[in-house]
Amino acid sequence: MAADIFQTQAWFDNLRAHGFESPPQVHSVALLADGADGAAAAQLHLMPWADGGVLGSLSNYYSCLYGPVASQGTLDAVSPPRWREVARSIRRLPGSAVVRLQPLDAQADWLSRLEHALRASGYFTDRYFCFGNWYQPAVAGGFDAYWAARPSALRHSVERGRKRLDKCGPWRTEIVANDPERVELVLDAYQRVYAQSWKAPEPCPGFMPGLIRTAARQGWLRLGVLWLGDEPLAAQVWLVHGGKASIYKLAYARGHEKLSAGSVLTTALMRHALDVDGVEEIDYLSGDDAYKADWMAARRERVGLVAFDLRRWRGLLGAARHAAGRLRTAGKTRQAGDGPS
Repeated sequence: MAADIFQTQAWFDNLRAHGFESPPQVHSVALLADGADGAAAAQLHLMPWADGGVLGSLSNYYSCLYGPVASQGTLDAVSPPRWREVARSIRRLPGSAVVRLQPLDAQADWLSRLEHALRASGYFTDRYFCFGNWYQPAVAGGFDAYWAARPSALRHSVERGRKRLDKCGPWRTEIVANDPERVELVLDAYQRVYAQSWKAPEPCPGFMPGLIRTAARQGWLRLGVLWLGDEPLAAQVWLVHGGKASIYKLAYARGHEKLSAGSVLTTALMRHALDVDGVEEIDYLSGDDAYKADWMAARRERVGLVAFDLRRWRGLLGAARHAAGRLRTAGKTRQAGDGPS
C-alpha cells in the first residue's frame, strides 16, 4: 500500500522549506537499513521545539497527518527489536526527555509499535485528542450513488447555485493536474480567490505555491477553480495519492455567497475523484466543521502521542505536570456530570 501523502519525502521537503518562518533543524531516525541508493528505506522526521525542551514531529498547522516516510509494506517489515533500537536512537537526540508527535492515525500499527518501544526504553506515554476527521469511503455506483445519499438540503443548495450561476452568465469549472503552464495560471487564480475570501493570510506565504508545484510534479494535484466569465469565484486544492483524495484547501470570494460557488466546485471535484480518479476514499482532513457531515459519511479522530523519559528530570517534571492536567480535566468532567438529568 502506498504511503499517505503526508508521509512522503516530497511533503516533508516542502514543509521544511516553506512551512516555517525559518527552516527547522531536522533529525531523521532510520527505521530500516539504508537502501541501495543510500537513502533510508523508512525514516521518522523529528525536530526540536524552539525552547529546546521537547523533541517533536516535523509537523505544524499545515500538517493533517504525521507518520514515517515509508510504505505500509516497509513499515510492516520493521521488527519489534528494531523498534526498540529506534526508541533508543530517539532518546539520544537533543530535547528527547519529552517527545511529542502529532497528528496521528490512532489505528496505525507503527504507532502502537513505537509506543511499546518507548515504554520499554523507560518512557511514560499517553495519547491525547487532536481533531476530528471526516471522510467518505467510495461507494458502489460512483458519484451518482454518493450524491443520491447526500442530504436533500445540500443537493438542493447546489442545484440552486447552478441556476443562479446560469443567470449571471457563462461559467465553468476547471480541474488542473500537471500541465505546468496551466498550473501557474490557475495558481494565480487560487491566490486571487484566497485573498478575497474570509480566510486569514497564510502565515508562510511560500507554502501553498510550493505545495501546488510539488503536487503537480508528483502527479497529486487536482486544483479546481470555478470561473464566472474570466473571474475566479472559488478555488480548491485537492491532493490525490495512494487511492485517497485529500481536500486540502478551499476558498471562495466574498460577495458571491448566494451563488454557492464553493459547493458547486466541491461537487465537480467529488465527481472527478470518484469517477475519474477512482479513489477509495475522500478525506476532509482536519476539523469538525458542521458542513463536513453533509459531504462525508464517516468520522474518526486524529490523536497525539506524548512520551516522558522518567530517567531524566525534565521528563519526570513533564510527566507530573501532564498527570496533574489529566486529573484536573477528569475532575471538571465529573463535576459537569453531577447536575440534574
